[in-house]
Amino acid sequence: MEQVTTKRASKNGQPEGRIAPEPKIIREPEIYIVGRQTMDPGAVDRFLDDQGLTWETDTEVGGEQLVEAGGRICYMSFGKGRKTNREYIQNLVSMKHGSVLEHATWDFIITGVSRSFSHELVRHRAGWGYSQLSQRYVDEATANFVEPEVIARDERMHALWLKAVRAAHQAYLDLVEGLMEAMPNIENKTERRKRVREAARSVLPNATETMIFCSANARALRHFIELRGAEGAEAEIRRVALKLLRLMQQEAPTLFGDYEIVRLENGAEVARTAWAKV
Repeated sequence: MEQVTTKRASKNGQPEGRIAPEPKIIREPEIYIVGRQTMDPGAVDRFLDDQGLTWETDTEVGGEQLVEAGGRICYMSFGKGRKTNREYIQNLVSMKHGSVLEHATWDFIITGVSRSFSHELVRHRAGWGYSQLSQRYVDEATANFVEPEVIARDERMHALWLKAVRAAHQAYLDLVEGLMEAMPNIENKTERRKRVREAARSVLPNATETMIFCSANARALRHFIELRGAEGAEAEIRRVALKLLRLMQQEAPTLFGDYEIVRLENGAEVARTAWAKV
């Protein structure tokens, strides 16, 4: 969406600032897996040779390989016991030996989510890392907005929500323009824009779209999916949790295959597993 430069007329007929663009409404989040671990087979082979051991694993997923290797270190069970990676990890999960799952880490970019969502997401600290779009440095003149499904399906509520979003976005543009003129003493343009945007953003709604880069290990992801994929979770974060679960079941089926997605009588989808709190 291009930045709008149209001026609206004031009462005396003179131009009075930019008109906010028609909001782009988002109703579905996107998750991109942008990073995943790999195991260094050469280094592992050197370790095995030094210890007089042999070991082969049947998975090609780096995270699953590392979890198995970490678990086998605990008991020096390389070449012993359960033969397949699936059997080994399923035993770890059933025994709730969850600390070993912390060795597997993935990186994600999440878009199409609201500031309400990110406020809830960043409460997950252990095993997570975040880098979020900054409203101090990024111009929100062409911001997108995330509409809750319960509002979107009601025509009257949608109209009320859209009116509020338009008004808040217009206020942001007016504040940016007015504050830029009110702070001539800050000569550094980058610093002035930062100071202006950090003040003007105060009127933007929680519905404003954000983007966030996340890193999380498998244990932290399971905890997130269980809490936020449950029936009592907030609707937007539950949608993200279930989308993340579906992705991770393709990405690392042995680590996330014990979950199922169940549709309740009210139509809502939730995540369930027999092995909670691993």
